[in-house]
Amino acid sequence: MMSKLRNSLCELCTALIFFCGCSNEPLQPIRSGEIWPDNNGEHINAHGGGVMYHDGTYYWFGENKCDTTSSAMVGVMCYSSRNLTDWKNEGVALSVVDNDSSNIARGCILERPKVIYNAKTGKFVMWFHLELKGKGYAAARAGVAVSDTPAGPYRFIRSGRVNAGKLPVDMDGQAVAVLDTLNAKNYEKWWTPEWTDAVNKGLIVKRDLDGGQMSRDMTLYVDEDGKAYHIYSSEENLTLQIAELSDDYLSHTGNYVRVAPAGHNEAPAIFKKDGTYWMITSGCTGWAPNEARMFSSSSIFGPWSQHPNPCVGPKSELTFGGQSTYILKVEGKKDAFIFMADIWRPEHPSDARYIWLPVQFKEGIPYVEWMDNWTLDFFQ
Repeated sequence: MMSKLRNSLCELCTALIFFCGCSNEPLQPIRSGEIWPDNNGEHINAHGGGVMYHDGTYYWFGENKCDTTSSAMVGVMCYSSRNLTDWKNEGVALSVVDNDSSNIARGCILERPKVIYNAKTGKFVMWFHLELKGKGYAAARAGVAVSDTPAGPYRFIRSGRVNAGKLPVDMDGQAVAVLDTLNAKNYEKWWTPEWTDAVNKGLIVKRDLDGGQMSRDMTLYVDEDGKAYHIYSSEENLTLQIAELSDDYLSHTGNYVRVAPAGHNEAPAIFKKDGTYWMITSGCTGWAPNEARMFSSSSIFGPWSQHPNPCVGPKSELTFGGQSTYILKVEGKKDAFIFMADIWRPEHPSDARYIWLPVQFKEGIPYVEWMDNWTLDFFQ
C-alpha cells in the first residue's frame, strides 16, 4: 500500500514539475508571412478563416486549399491551440462530398468559414460563403453546419440566399418609396454615376428581394447579450449587410441593415471595444491586395462611419500584401485583439501565408502596424 502511495506521489510531483516547466517556457514569436507549421510540421492550411475560443482552447477554422484548383476538394480544416502559436491539426471539420446533387459537392467553392458557440443549445455553428459546383460565383449563398463538439465533424444543414422577401430595417418609408421607383432596365450600363446612385438607393436589394440577398465574403459576431450576427458582402459585392441570426444561430430573423452602400467592400472583420464596434474591410480587387478600410458605430445596426486606412508601416497601402479575414480577441488580456489576414497566392494556393498583428489604439482609434515578429506578451 505504502509503495503504491509513494509511486502516486512521485507521479504527481513529476506532473507538477512538467506543468510548471511548461508555464515558464518563453513565448514563441508570431512571424507574419512565413511558413507556419502545425504539430506534423506541415504548413497550416486554414485560409480565409477565423478563430473560436472554447474551454481554454482556441480553434482555428479555414479553407483547405489545394494547388490544382481554387474549388473546394477537401472542405474546412480545424486546428487547435492553447497558446496561439503551437497548433495541432484536428483534421477536416466539414467535408465536401462525392455527390454532385449536394450543395457542398466536391468542386464547389467554399470560402470564409467561421464558427461560433451557442450557449443556449450547446451547439457549435459554422457559417460560410458557398458557390455551387460549376456555377462560378453566381449562387452567392450562405451555408450553415452544426456540431456537438468544437473540432467537428460538422453536419451540413442547408445553404441559400439571405432574408428573402425582407427589406433592410434601416430603410424608412421615404427610402422604400424611392426604391419602388427604381427599375433595373433603366440601369443596364454599370459604373455610371446614375447606376451608382441607384445601387446606393437599393437597386440590387430590390432585384434580389424575392430570392434573397447575395452573401459572399463573411464573418460572424456574437455580442455580449448572446445575439449573433452574420456580416457579409452583398449586392454584387457593392454593399455590406449585417443580419441578425436566430436564437439557435441556424437561420436569419429577417432583421438586417446595409453598410456603406455602393462602397465596394468585402472581407469584413469586426470587434468591439468600450462600446464601439469596429470593422475592417478590403476593396474588391480579386486575389490582389488593396488598401484596407475601417468603419465604426455605437450600434451594430449602425449608422456606420468610415475612417482612414488603419494600417501603418511598409506596404500599408496594400494591407501588407494581405486581405482581412478576422479579428481575434485574446482571452485573459484586456483590450487585446489580433488582426488576421491572408496573403493569397493563387498560383500556389496551399502556400498562401498569414498575417497576424496586434491591434493598437491611439486616442481610442484602432490601428495595425507591421511587425516582422512579436509575442503575446505585447499585450499587458
